[in-house]
Amino acid sequence: MGIIDKIRSAREYVVFYVGLVLLAGISLLWSIFALPMNIILPTKWRKLTGRWVISMGFKLYLRALSVMGACHFDISALDALNDESPMVIAPNHPSLLDAVMILSRMPHLACIMKADLVDNPFFGAGARLACYIRNDALRHMLRLAVEELRGGSHLLLFPEGTRSHPLPIGAIRGSIALIAKQASVPIQTLLITTDSPFLGKGWPFFRKPTMPIHYRIEIGRRFDPPTDVRYSVAELETYFQTALAEPRLTTNSRGNR
Repeated sequence: MGIIDKIRSAREYVVFYVGLVLLAGISLLWSIFALPMNIILPTKWRKLTGRWVISMGFKLYLRALSVMGACHFDISALDALNDESPMVIAPNHPSLLDAVMILSRMPHLACIMKADLVDNPFFGAGARLACYIRNDALRHMLRLAVEELRGGSHLLLFPEGTRSHPLPIGAIRGSIALIAKQASVPIQTLLITTDSPFLGKGWPFFRKPTMPIHYRIEIGRRFDPPTDVRYSVAELETYFQTALAEPRLTTNSRGNR
Protein backbone atom coordinates (compact mmCIF):
# COMPACT_ATOMS: atom_id res chain seq x y z
CA MET A 1 0.00 0.00 0.00
CA GLY A 2 1.44 3.38 -1.06
CA ILE A 3 1.58 6.50 1.08
CA ILE A 4 -1.44 8.03 -0.70
CA ASP A 5 -3.52 4.91 -0.09
CA LYS A 6 -2.49 4.91 3.58
CA ILE A 7 -3.50 8.56 3.96
CA ARG A 8 -6.82 7.89 2.24
CA SER A 9 -7.49 4.87 4.47
CA ALA A 10 -6.58 6.82 7.63
CA ARG A 11 -8.91 9.65 6.61
CA GLU A 12 -11.75 7.19 5.99
CA TYR A 13 -11.31 5.74 9.48
CA VAL A 14 -11.51 9.22 10.98
CA VAL A 15 -14.62 10.08 8.96
CA PHE A 16 -16.21 6.73 9.80
CA TYR A 17 -15.83 7.07 13.56
CA VAL A 18 -16.71 10.76 13.56
CA GLY A 19 -19.94 9.78 11.78
CA LEU A 20 -20.74 7.16 14.41
CA VAL A 21 -20.02 9.53 17.29
CA LEU A 22 -22.09 12.26 15.65
CA LEU A 23 -25.13 10.00 15.28
CA ALA A 24 -24.81 8.76 18.86
CA GLY A 25 -24.36 12.30 20.17
CA ILE A 26 -27.34 13.74 18.31
CA SER A 27 -29.56 10.85 19.38
CA LEU A 28 -28.51 10.93 23.03
CA LEU A 29 -28.84 14.71 23.28
CA TRP A 30 -32.36 14.59 21.84
CA SER A 31 -33.28 11.72 24.18
CA ILE A 32 -32.34 13.88 27.19
CA PHE A 33 -34.73 16.61 26.05
CA ALA A 34 -37.40 14.17 24.88
CA LEU A 35 -37.72 12.37 28.23
CA PRO A 36 -39.49 15.22 30.11
CA MET A 37 -41.42 16.22 26.98
CA ASN A 38 -43.00 12.75 26.93
CA ILE A 39 -44.58 13.65 30.26
CA ILE A 40 -45.36 17.32 29.73
CA LEU A 41 -46.74 17.53 26.19
CA PRO A 42 -50.18 16.28 25.08
CA THR A 43 -50.16 13.51 22.48
CA LYS A 44 -50.80 15.80 19.50
CA TRP A 45 -47.86 18.06 20.28
CA ARG A 46 -45.62 15.15 21.25
CA LYS A 47 -46.19 13.61 17.86
CA LEU A 48 -45.67 16.82 15.86
CA THR A 49 -42.60 17.89 17.83
CA GLY A 50 -41.00 14.47 17.98
CA ARG A 51 -41.36 13.72 14.27
CA TRP A 52 -40.21 17.16 13.15
CA VAL A 53 -37.10 17.13 15.34
CA ILE A 54 -36.16 13.61 14.24
CA SER A 55 -36.54 14.61 10.60
CA MET A 56 -34.43 17.75 11.01
CA GLY A 57 -31.82 15.91 13.06
CA PHE A 58 -31.45 13.19 10.44
CA LYS A 59 -31.30 15.80 7.68
CA LEU A 60 -28.40 17.53 9.46
CA TYR A 61 -26.70 14.18 10.01
CA LEU A 62 -26.91 13.23 6.33
CA ARG A 63 -25.65 16.67 5.39
CA ALA A 64 -22.65 16.17 7.67
CA LEU A 65 -21.88 12.80 6.05
CA SER A 66 -22.05 14.47 2.65
CA VAL A 67 -19.76 17.34 3.68
CA MET A 68 -17.21 14.90 5.13
CA GLY A 69 -17.24 12.95 1.87
CA ALA A 70 -18.50 9.75 3.48
CA CYS A 71 -21.70 9.45 1.43
CA HIS A 72 -23.60 10.96 -1.46
CA PHE A 73 -27.39 10.98 -1.24
CA ASP A 74 -29.82 11.31 -4.14
CA ILE A 75 -33.07 11.18 -2.20
CA SER A 76 -34.92 14.40 -3.05
CA ALA A 77 -37.58 12.44 -4.96
CA LEU A 78 -39.18 11.73 -1.57
CA ASP A 79 -40.26 15.37 -1.24
CA ALA A 80 -43.06 14.80 -3.77
CA LEU A 81 -44.83 12.43 -1.34
CA ASN A 82 -45.22 14.85 1.56
CA ASP A 83 -48.46 16.43 0.33
CA GLU A 84 -50.04 13.16 -0.80
CA SER A 85 -53.01 11.47 0.87
CA PRO A 86 -52.31 8.78 3.51
CA MET A 87 -50.54 5.68 2.24
CA VAL A 88 -48.19 2.95 3.36
CA ILE A 89 -44.61 3.76 2.36
CA ALA A 90 -42.96 0.45 1.43
CA PRO A 91 -39.22 0.48 0.65
CA ASN A 92 -36.77 -2.34 0.16
CA HIS A 93 -34.23 -2.36 2.99
CA PRO A 94 -30.57 -2.82 1.99
CA SER A 95 -29.06 -0.77 4.85
CA LEU A 96 -29.61 0.53 8.36
CA LEU A 97 -29.45 4.05 6.90
CA ASP A 98 -32.68 3.54 4.93
CA ALA A 99 -35.03 4.80 7.64
CA VAL A 100 -32.70 7.73 8.37
CA MET A 101 -32.82 8.81 4.72
CA ILE A 102 -36.60 8.50 4.42
CA LEU A 103 -37.42 10.20 7.73
CA SER A 104 -35.05 13.07 6.88
CA ARG A 105 -37.29 14.04 3.95
CA MET A 106 -40.71 13.17 5.40
CA PRO A 107 -41.19 15.01 8.73
CA HIS A 108 -44.78 13.85 9.37
CA LEU A 109 -44.20 10.16 8.81
CA ALA A 110 -45.39 7.53 11.28
CA CYS A 111 -42.99 4.63 11.62
CA ILE A 112 -43.12 1.02 12.80
CA MET A 113 -39.93 0.24 14.73
CA LYS A 114 -38.35 -2.80 16.27
CA ALA A 115 -39.09 -2.97 19.99
CA ASP A 116 -35.41 -3.05 20.94
CA LEU A 117 -34.89 0.32 19.21
CA VAL A 118 -37.83 1.86 21.07
CA ASP A 119 -36.21 0.63 24.30
CA ASN A 120 -32.72 1.82 23.29
CA PRO A 121 -31.35 4.66 25.48
CA PHE A 122 -30.09 6.53 22.41
CA PHE A 123 -33.30 6.36 20.34
CA GLY A 124 -36.10 5.28 22.70
CA ALA A 125 -37.22 8.57 24.24
CA GLY A 126 -37.28 10.30 20.86
CA ALA A 127 -39.17 7.41 19.26
CA ARG A 128 -41.78 7.43 22.03
CA LEU A 129 -42.17 11.20 21.76
CA ALA A 130 -42.80 10.81 18.01
CA CYS A 131 -45.39 8.11 18.81
CA TYR A 132 -43.62 5.56 16.65
CA ILE A 133 -45.16 2.10 16.80
CA ARG A 134 -43.50 -0.92 18.42
CA ASN A 135 -43.70 -4.10 16.37
CA ASP A 136 -43.66 -6.56 19.28
CA ALA A 137 -47.42 -7.19 19.68
CA LEU A 138 -48.97 -7.87 16.27
CA ARG A 139 -52.63 -6.97 16.96
CA HIS A 140 -51.68 -3.83 18.89
CA MET A 141 -49.24 -2.82 16.15
CA LEU A 142 -51.84 -3.35 13.42
CA ARG A 143 -54.45 -1.32 15.29
CA LEU A 144 -52.11 1.63 15.90
CA ALA A 145 -50.87 1.54 12.30
CA VAL A 146 -54.41 1.69 10.92
CA GLU A 147 -55.26 4.53 13.33
CA GLU A 148 -52.27 6.55 12.08
CA LEU A 149 -53.35 6.14 8.46
CA ARG A 150 -56.96 6.98 9.20
CA GLY A 151 -55.73 10.02 11.11
CA GLY A 152 -54.00 11.38 8.01
CA SER A 153 -50.39 10.20 8.44
CA HIS A 154 -48.22 8.28 6.05
CA LEU A 155 -46.84 5.06 7.51
CA LEU A 156 -43.30 3.79 6.95
CA LEU A 157 -43.16 0.00 7.00
CA PHE A 158 -40.36 -2.09 5.58
CA PRO A 159 -42.31 -4.94 3.97
CA GLU A 160 -39.66 -7.58 4.76
CA GLY A 161 -39.69 -6.70 8.46
CA THR A 162 -35.88 -6.61 8.48
CA ARG A 163 -32.98 -5.73 6.18
CA SER A 164 -33.15 -7.30 2.73
CA HIS A 165 -31.79 -10.84 2.63
CA PRO A 166 -31.13 -12.31 0.22
CA LEU A 167 -30.64 -9.27 -2.02
CA PRO A 168 -32.30 -7.56 -3.74
CA ILE A 169 -35.41 -8.37 -1.66
CA GLY A 170 -36.38 -11.00 0.90
CA ALA A 171 -39.76 -12.49 1.71
CA ILE A 172 -42.49 -9.89 2.20
CA ARG A 173 -44.72 -10.21 5.24
CA GLY A 174 -48.48 -10.10 5.04
CA SER A 175 -48.82 -7.35 7.65
CA ILE A 176 -48.14 -4.60 5.11
CA ALA A 177 -51.05 -5.68 2.89
CA LEU A 178 -53.29 -6.28 5.91
CA ILE A 179 -52.68 -2.77 7.26
CA ALA A 180 -53.30 -1.16 3.87
CA LYS A 181 -56.47 -3.23 3.39
CA GLN A 182 -57.93 -2.34 6.80
CA ALA A 183 -57.11 1.35 6.37
CA SER A 184 -58.18 1.36 2.68
CA VAL A 185 -55.02 3.13 1.56
CA PRO A 186 -52.59 2.45 -1.29
CA ILE A 187 -49.09 1.02 -0.91
CA GLN A 188 -46.38 3.29 -2.30
CA THR A 189 -43.16 1.42 -3.04
CA LEU A 190 -39.71 2.99 -2.85
CA LEU A 191 -36.63 1.63 -4.59
CA ILE A 192 -33.43 2.10 -2.58
CA THR A 193 -30.11 1.40 -4.28
CA THR A 194 -26.54 1.68 -3.08
CA ASP A 195 -23.10 0.72 -4.36
CA SER A 196 -21.94 -0.66 -0.99
CA PRO A 197 -23.03 -3.49 1.33
CA PHE A 198 -22.36 -1.18 4.31
CA LEU A 199 -24.75 -1.86 7.21
CA GLY A 200 -26.60 -4.47 5.23
CA LYS A 201 -27.62 -7.80 6.71
CA GLY A 202 -24.56 -9.39 8.31
CA TRP A 203 -22.32 -6.30 8.08
CA PRO A 204 -20.49 -5.73 11.42
CA PHE A 205 -21.55 -2.36 12.81
CA PHE A 206 -18.01 -1.12 13.45
CA ARG A 207 -16.50 -2.33 10.16
CA LYS A 208 -15.37 0.60 8.00
CA PRO A 209 -16.61 0.61 4.39
CA THR A 210 -14.89 2.02 1.33
CA MET A 211 -15.94 5.65 0.85
CA PRO A 212 -17.74 7.50 -0.55
CA ILE A 213 -20.93 5.42 -0.56
CA HIS A 214 -23.70 6.40 -2.95
CA TYR A 215 -27.39 6.07 -2.11
CA ARG A 216 -30.39 6.70 -4.31
CA ILE A 217 -34.13 6.52 -3.59
CA GLU A 218 -36.65 6.42 -6.42
CA ILE A 219 -40.43 6.52 -6.24
CA GLY A 220 -41.66 3.10 -7.32
CA ARG A 221 -45.06 1.79 -8.33
CA ARG A 222 -48.12 2.67 -6.28
CA PHE A 223 -50.48 -0.22 -5.61
CA ASP A 224 -54.21 0.26 -5.01
CA PRO A 225 -55.63 -0.61 -1.58
CA PRO A 226 -55.47 -4.41 -1.32
CA THR A 227 -58.57 -6.57 -1.39
CA ASP A 228 -56.72 -9.90 -1.18
CA VAL A 229 -53.75 -9.97 1.21
CA ARG A 230 -51.98 -12.99 -0.28
CA TYR A 231 -52.34 -11.72 -3.82
CA SER A 232 -51.07 -8.29 -2.80
CA VAL A 233 -47.97 -9.77 -1.11
CA ALA A 234 -47.18 -11.88 -4.18
CA GLU A 235 -47.65 -8.84 -6.42
CA LEU A 236 -45.28 -6.74 -4.28
CA GLU A 237 -42.61 -9.46 -4.27
CA THR A 238 -42.79 -9.80 -8.05
CA TYR A 239 -42.58 -6.05 -8.55
CA PHE A 240 -39.58 -5.56 -6.26
CA GLN A 241 -37.72 -8.52 -7.76
CA THR A 242 -38.24 -7.19 -11.28
CA ALA A 243 -37.57 -3.52 -10.55
CA LEU A 244 -34.46 -4.11 -8.45
CA ALA A 245 -32.99 -6.56 -10.96
CA GLU A 246 -32.42 -3.61 -13.31
CA PRO A 247 -29.24 -1.53 -12.84
CA ARG A 248 -30.42 1.71 -11.25
CA LEU A 249 -27.40 3.38 -9.59
CA THR A 250 -24.95 4.55 -12.26
CA THR A 251 -22.16 7.10 -12.30
CA ASN A 252 -24.35 9.60 -14.16
CA SER A 253 -27.24 9.23 -11.68
CA ARG A 254 -25.21 9.76 -8.52
CA GLY A 255 -26.08 12.93 -6.69
CA ASN A 256 -25.64 14.75 -3.42
CA ARG A 257 -28.91 16.35 -2.47
